[in-house]
Amino acid sequence: MNSNFKVIDSHSHIYPEKIAKKASEAIGHFYGLPMLYTGTSSSLIENGKKINAEKYLVCSVATSAAQVTVINDFIIDECKKHKQFIGLAAMHQDFIGVEEEIERTVNKGLKGIKMHHDFQKADLDDSRFFKTYKKCEKMGTVCLLHAGDDRYEYTRPYRFVNILNKFPDLKCIAAHFGGYKRWEEAYKSFKDIDNLYFDTSSSLYALKPDEATDIIRTFGVDKFLFGTDFPMWDHEKELERFLSLSLTNEENQMILYDNFIKLFDS
Repeated sequence: MNSNFKVIDSHSHIYPEKIAKKASEAIGHFYGLPMLYTGTSSSLIENGKKINAEKYLVCSVATSAAQVTVINDFIIDECKKHKQFIGLAAMHQDFIGVEEEIERTVNKGLKGIKMHHDFQKADLDDSRFFKTYKKCEKMGTVCLLHAGDDRYEYTRPYRFVNILNKFPDLKCIAAHFGGYKRWEEAYKSFKDIDNLYFDTSSSLYALKPDEATDIIRTFGVDKFLFGTDFPMWDHEKELERFLSLSLTNEENQMILYDNFIKLFDS
């Protein structure tokens, strides 16, 4: 699909070859959705070629403290192998040595932290995460955080407001339009918030085009990044869904590429 836009996928997951199929299937089971692909680096790159994606923000989630450094070393290695990858480190609420590990991963080229509090079974505003938020705020690195899910309370929108009130300079991305399956709640919570970013992942299949357009315009076109949540979704289909919104070409380019560059290079 040639869209004539420059594209960065700002939300994609990768796993080591030997566990990729199992890991992808586990995520599909968690959400009750079929996984279209395995989450290997090669499958991500191959699928992204359909839309001429230039870069990919890659990550994986630690569901235990013991997984943190293993995952981070994997992401670091994959970013060295694939120059189009920009990596985020994993972190867990029970990990000892948060500040040192964030410094280590940033020194190795990673650009921030990715956490999924539903998988980690802890509230987003739990004080055990404060060291992570504070360190990222101090270093100017990004926190990409899963947002929403009507089955759980861990990442409800008000918890993001609590975090932003405590860490106002944190570069925080609330994934999935700010609240997967809690989009109305997110809309009410974030419409007057100006220090939060969002991505489009795992939402465009469910939101009507006019609803998605309204959310983007209300939260701010300059606050949105295009993401696929690969391997859950297909790059070509996600771009097609995004381009069906009633946005201008300039707004499309901002979300597909420019906003990412500004956020991660600032």
